[in-house]
Amino acid sequence: MGYPTKIQCIKRKSSEQWYVNFPAAVAQTAEFQQGEIVEWLLDDHQNFVLKRSDEAVAPLKKKLPKKKSS
Repeated sequence: MGYPTKIQCIKRKSSEQWYVNFPAAVAQTAEFQQGEIVEWLLDDHQNFVLKRSDEAVAPLKKKLPKKKSS
């Protein structure tokens, strides 16, 4: 399921800033923390990748259920 989101731009005299806001459902599901630093990677002109640091996701990986070996 997708979440439509508008890209916002704030223009000032000498600069501009672009913003992408995450819907609350996306941020909560990903368990983002306020002030967390992420990195945007440009895959192509249609796909962007948001990369989190290893330190940010390490506690999340511990919560995942272990896979049963068959």
